[in-house]
Amino acid sequence: MTLTVALILIAGFATAYWSTLPPALPGYAAVRDHWAPSESWLYDRNGELLDSSRINFQARRLAWTPLDKISPAARDVLMHAEDKRFESHGGVDWIAVAGAVRDRWEGKRARGASTISMQVAAYLAPDLAAPGSRGIRDKLRQMRAGMALDGSWTKDQILEAYLNLAGFRGEAQGIGAAALGLFGKTPATLSRDDALLLAALLPDPGADAPAIAARACALSGESDCSRFAGAAASMIGPARSLQLDPGLAPHLANKLLREPGQRVTTTLDKQFQEIAITALKRQLQGLGGTRARDGAVIVVDNRTGDVLAYVGGVGGASTAPAVDGASSYRQAGSTLKPFLYAMAIEKGYLTAASILDDSPVQLDTASGLYVPQNYDRAFKGPVTARSALAGSLNVPAVRTLLLTGVDAFRDRLWDTGYRGLTEDGQYYGFSLALGSAEVTLMEQVAAFRSLALGGRWSRLRLTETDPKAALRRITSPQAAWIVGDMLSDPNARAVTFGLDSALRLPFWAAAKTGTSKAMRDNWCIGFSDRYTVGVWVGNLEGDPMRAVSGTSGAAPVWRDVMLAIHDGHPGHRPERPSGVESRHVSFPDHIEQARTEYFLTGTGFDTVAIAPAESRRPRIVNPVSGSVYALDPDIPLDRQRLAISVSGEVTGHRLELDRRDLGAADARPLILAPPGRHRLRLIDLGGNVVDQVLFTVR
Repeated sequence: MTLTVALILIAGFATAYWSTLPPALPGYAAVRDHWAPSESWLYDRNGELLDSSRINFQARRLAWTPLDKISPAARDVLMHAEDKRFESHGGVDWIAVAGAVRDRWEGKRARGASTISMQVAAYLAPDLAAPGSRGIRDKLRQMRAGMALDGSWTKDQILEAYLNLAGFRGEAQGIGAAALGLFGKTPATLSRDDALLLAALLPDPGADAPAIAARACALSGESDCSRFAGAAASMIGPARSLQLDPGLAPHLANKLLREPGQRVTTTLDKQFQEIAITALKRQLQGLGGTRARDGAVIVVDNRTGDVLAYVGGVGGASTAPAVDGASSYRQAGSTLKPFLYAMAIEKGYLTAASILDDSPVQLDTASGLYVPQNYDRAFKGPVTARSALAGSLNVPAVRTLLLTGVDAFRDRLWDTGYRGLTEDGQYYGFSLALGSAEVTLMEQVAAFRSLALGGRWSRLRLTETDPKAALRRITSPQAAWIVGDMLSDPNARAVTFGLDSALRLPFWAAAKTGTSKAMRDNWCIGFSDRYTVGVWVGNLEGDPMRAVSGTSGAAPVWRDVMLAIHDGHPGHRPERPSGVESRHVSFPDHIEQARTEYFLTGTGFDTVAIAPAESRRPRIVNPVSGSVYALDPDIPLDRQRLAISVSGEVTGHRLELDRRDLGAADARPLILAPPGRHRLRLIDLGGNVVDQVLFTVR
């Protein structure tokens, strides 16, 4: 009989033992190593936080917070509120268990007897606290798990894990997310009152403000608890801005941060980033949302290629604040001209003192006539290449493109990093000289940096892990230096921009502005010997700006940034490379003032002469061959005459229209051609046809 009872007891004990056996629990190190924050973080080159990005939206978890990074007041309050004998028991508070049994025996509402150790075990093995797990067997399993944890972990490890794993309110898991989301603080700066409010949330994270205040008052043991009502309401009120996240590079954060817990160290400098943000924000506020809403700024270290500032936008009046203006493809405008002139100078087609004709021109293309216009709709006549580039004149740029060739120029731009030019040169046509191609601000800054480095190009670096690419020769150092000198010349740009524009700095710097078709984009890209700065201003949705020009849109931002980053360290003029000679050049008819000019060695001259009319080949200038004209029925017919224009020495030459004599060529006749196809011929004294054009009237 005794043996039978013993066997029954042993069997019962074994059954109870195995039925209440808790699951195996991981070690402290494994828990920490497998902790996955919901956020990722972006840092500058000096380890300063720039921005963060939410990656996992199932729960809000920040980085694991070590116990020594939590304020002592918060540790003590939270520990005693949840488990006042935590430091003395072995995982189970038997005194609390006895009290709970007594209350249940007496029919009272049982008090909680769950320890911090038991709660941590439940976090690590969720089936211990699954819904409906409130029976005796479940409680015994939780108690055994708590004792097992207490036997393998230290008290500090258990408390640290509890404070990181506990859910405080909503999606905030852990004291790091709770402190930041509810108080805008770090755990290290939590006060005793903050901790009392957090402790009041633990039994019921969804409680309202009065209930939280009442529980915090009870935990404090104080008689005057009036302060808790307002503090609780403030804590769970409208979402706070995350004060610890400076939000300095949201577009770059979205670009680089992809995995939860990711920590990316960029090449950015927090001080440069703040300078760029401030300058752009001030300019956009000054322009007003009705004129221009968006902008972007990039600053690069010329020597290393490191991006020191990357501002994709500043919000404000923007209607597309999430779009990254620094990486968006936009029309380049006149910012491609420096590379065109550099190519022409390098090939020997032009010098900085060469004369280009800034006068109306019509070019016959496959899609019809191309008639380039200057920004101010005016023409300057004969100008030097220096003045044409610095003053951003369009017609001379198109004439220069005729020298270099469209395909060759398109290939040069591709080699200089403009990867948006995916078509051949004929696709863009003559308008490529005026920036009809789409580019990004990042591409622009990398390209202009190559001019600062004597024609050598490489990719820019955004993170410390980006490889340091070798510089690749694109433009000759002599042509790059001469173009940089042209872009830094305030006198050369004076005709277009005045002597005291935003492009003029108290130290050496080269800059180029650009405005795209219909005033949709405004650029200013420039460099000193140390930095290259690029600015774009416009509307990301593509609608035109209002009353914004090259020097009133992006240029003031460029100036402010350049002045700030060179404070105490002004830019210096680059040393002139070998292969560049200087000559004193004079110009006829006061076209421009005499000056010292720079040439590729062997191409210099002292005097510029304009070819007389008699030395030019006689030709028909207007109409251009292939032109199509339409008669307007609402305009009297005799007022729709076509002016014939010729160039060169045409004394004694005659004009014929469809074999009908029009008289002397230098008489510049006005003709009224009927509908149909017409042939206009220029005939010399010997009866030879020296030029002819075909045009159509409809």
